[in-house]
Amino acid sequence: MVNMDDVVARILRERAVVSEQRSLLVGVSGFDGSGKGYVATQIEARLALHSVGAANINVDGWLNLPVRRFNAIEPAEHFYENAIRFDELFEKLVLPLRDHRSADVVADFAEETARKYRKHTYSFKNVDVVLVEGIFLFKREHREFFDLAIWVDCSFSTAMARALERAQEGLPPATTITAYTTIYFPAQRIHLNRDHPRDSADLIIKNDPYLCRQLRYKGDMASMDPRLSRSIAQSQPQAFAAKP
Repeated sequence: MVNMDDVVARILRERAVVSEQRSLLVGVSGFDGSGKGYVATQIEARLALHSVGAANINVDGWLNLPVRRFNAIEPAEHFYENAIRFDELFEKLVLPLRDHRSADVVADFAEETARKYRKHTYSFKNVDVVLVEGIFLFKREHREFFDLAIWVDCSFSTAMARALERAQEGLPPATTITAYTTIYFPAQRIHLNRDHPRDSADLIIKNDPYLCRQLRYKGDMASMDPRLSRSIAQSQPQAFAAKP
């Protein structure tokens, strides 16, 4: 486990050995609600203190629309496969920006609750580091693109608490719990089992004060509001089962 100073120091070392003709590509990934966006923003700000210019790209803008993103048949598997337009993201923006340090791209952009795309312009000039932040970044087919992979470690229970607090999609708590326990967390389990993103990461940031307790399912649930723990257990307890 590393802290933010360690992460920035590692990025600066990697940047120093990469050709000046291209950018260093850094991925920041983790569960929904793990704090990926916060970590990426902190990295960007700290790099600026070293006069290192960074482009901070959130993959959420490359979501598929809900009609493509969700499906009642095998919802977790479908979300894992169809949540993000990764091929388009890498082909149009991330890899050209990595290889040439600059990019001007007009792309279809979707907020989480959007029913249609809007146009969004990504414009970056002479970028030293490209930060890409989002879920499922370290799928096997994408991992090789990154010079540095950072995994933001977080328990499912803490991620759930954060999701309920921010109410990002404007959903009532019960609906949020259902979505996370039947779609988002099971999809992350698929990612963990299929792609091993934590194991393949170069750096791991622990962004959860309770992880050090190494809680398993019963302890994890016991620390939560009883009404919340009952809802989660009834919906999909396997989503919260700790790895042995």
